Amino acid sequence: MKIPIDPLRLTPFVSLLYKLWVHSLRMEDQGAWRSLLHCREAGHRFVLCLWHEEIFAVTGYGYTKTRKLVTFVSKSKDGEFIARILHTLGHATTRGSSSRGGLRAILEAKRIMERENRMAVFTIDGPQGPRHVPKNGPIFLAQKAKAKIVPLRAFPQNKVIFHKSWDHFQLPYPFARCPVRIGVPYSVTREKLTESVLSRERERLRWEMDKLALQSSSEPPQSYQQFNDLFR
Repeated sequence: MKIPIDPLRLTPFVSLLYKLWVHSLRMEDQGAWRSLLHCREAGHRFVLCLWHEEIFAVTGYGYTKTRKLVTFVSKSKDGEFIARILHTLGHATTRGSSSRGGLRAILEAKRIMERENRMAVFTIDGPQGPRHVPKNGPIFLAQKAKAKIVPLRAFPQNKVIFHKSWDHFQLPYPFARCPVRIGVPYSVTREKLTESVLSRERERLRWEMDKLALQSSSEPPQSYQQFNDLFR
């Protein structure tokens, strides 16, 4: 989407508006994020994976929970605007996408994860789709950084859906109830990442993401002990 004025000049205003907006959302994660942070503080690495359509709510959720994240942003001018917003939220950013500078961005993210103990954040079907089709990037990063993949989704109860956008972008209404679902962290294969292996891993990731949509809000959260048992 083209913005008629230079969006970089709007960064302070948009950042403030976004912070106020996401703080108004009633995020509900049943304590799973706290369990994840315990494991990160113990030195374990994670790659958080989300769909592009849920980026508004999921990014806001992350902002209210931690500043220890590194996010991928495209090298476009719109990407520069987004990167500046993310910096005001406390995120580190690395510039690149599946179509431009992706490998370099993955290696830079790995270094930031190791140096600053940050979790990586991937919009796995971005920046231009196809919708709900994971890319290879999070799989490469998880293997290179010896990190576990964590599926992450948000389900705002009251929202506008932009059906004409490729991703069906979701904009939650202020003060909306917003359940957040965090999947059980898992490791990618240690095999050489041939196309057939990548295809299998992408399909597993898509399945894990879809599974969160079926999870009942009444299911108990993953406890710290349950998460910690995964790393023994």
